[in-house]
Amino acid sequence: MKTKWGTRNTSTKTIWLNLELAKKQLHCLEYIFVHEMVHLLEKNHSDKFKNYMDSFMPKWKQLKHELNRQPLSYSHWDY
Repeated sequence: MKTKWGTRNTSTKTIWLNLELAKKQLHCLEYIFVHEMVHLLEKNHSDKFKNYMDSFMPKWKQLKHELNRQPLSYSHWDY
């Protein structure tokens, strides 16, 4: 996956996550996982989708903004 953080197959209920998320902060990974799980309930980014996100992860908009400010690929590791 070179251009997305995650994706899912609704019919098989399968979620794939970009391996670059392993280099991000845990809350960013959690945001993408919840985002993709909500897509199992609602296919599009509709108002219903946003309501689910608000319910499951109230600060999702801030996390989305934080994650999307970062480069997709990042080679510096902090320990």
